Amino acid sequence: MRVLLISICLLSSPVMAQDSPKISGIDPLVEQAIQTGDMPGAVVLIGTSNRILHRQAYGQRQVEPAPETMTLDTLFDLASLTKPVATATSILLLREQGKLDIDAPVVNYLPEFGQHGKEKITSAQLLTHTSGLIADNHIRDYAYGREAAWKKICELKLTAPPGEKFIYSDVGFITLGFLVEKLSGVTEKAFTATHLFEPLRMQETGYLPGKPLQTRAAPMNREQVNREESQWIRGIVHDPRARAMNGIAGHAGVFSTADDLSRYARMILNRGTLEGVQILKPESIDALLISRPVPGGIRTWGWDRQTGFSSNKGQGMTELAIGHGGFTGTGLWIDPGLDLYVIFLSNRLHPDGKGAVNRLIGQIGALAVQSLRSEAP
Repeated sequence: MRVLLISICLLSSPVMAQDSPKISGIDPLVEQAIQTGDMPGAVVLIGTSNRILHRQAYGQRQVEPAPETMTLDTLFDLASLTKPVATATSILLLREQGKLDIDAPVVNYLPEFGQHGKEKITSAQLLTHTSGLIADNHIRDYAYGREAAWKKICELKLTAPPGEKFIYSDVGFITLGFLVEKLSGVTEKAFTATHLFEPLRMQETGYLPGKPLQTRAAPMNREQVNREESQWIRGIVHDPRARAMNGIAGHAGVFSTADDLSRYARMILNRGTLEGVQILKPESIDALLISRPVPGGIRTWGWDRQTGFSSNKGQGMTELAIGHGGFTGTGLWIDPGLDLYVIFLSNRLHPDGKGAVNRLIGQIGALAVQSLRSEAP
């Protein structure tokens, strides 16, 4: 059955608007990845601050229980792309509003966090994964809701002194999510909607998508409801910790489309402004793009630049490039040095929880760089 469904995917691929531009070499790469089962389908959108270079949907967004064609407006669970796009941007906005000193200890704002050596951790260290916090605490710590989960995080001990190790930490960004909530007085869902997604006209982006959007969501794998029943994860966040916190968390939970994400990327490339609407001040963009050395690599506030997590970075991108991936099969790289962004959205976990796309994202990014450089006089 799997072979038959993959064959159906290939017959229907690619799916695109007739006037959509294309970059040579991307189609066969994506089609081969579909054929080998790396994902059932994908949407690739590549552009600059003012034009689109490649915009195409491939394969299927669903192969089981019945095939469903991938479309350009498919909604994706962004997974850890939530970290830079929603949470880190929110932190920058709160900094602009004068509510947060990123270099100050988090306990200045969340006193209960200051236990077991965490008293000196700063928001900057959380943003660069150098706080010393564990990568993930046990899922059972989230079994009794948001407040109980936060209490468990506050009780955690450090795995290293702040600033001494790079440990990619969901816990750190969950903490930043609680910080956004504390300083703004509303949920991160409400804050990002009001100050980021709605002003940017990212009308199909946010936490907890409604029923109409869920019908366009790319499904993930099945999960057991009880001993007898299972269901497809579709339109609800895949990450179990985010789901246990009512779908709103600093590390995961945001859904979006490729077209919406391109608006965010163009805002970054345009130094905080898109179509006359200012989201971030130019000085915030400057601060965001500063290289922040970490043990074993380079990060920026909320973004990767060059670490062991950079396998999805396109060869040839400049030293200003920032990017991130998501566990569900998503990736976004923005390179102000080339005036380029690369968006790759897939549901690699469908239908069986397997699949791998990071290498593919990097290959697509490299082709985008080559294409752009070939245009240079």
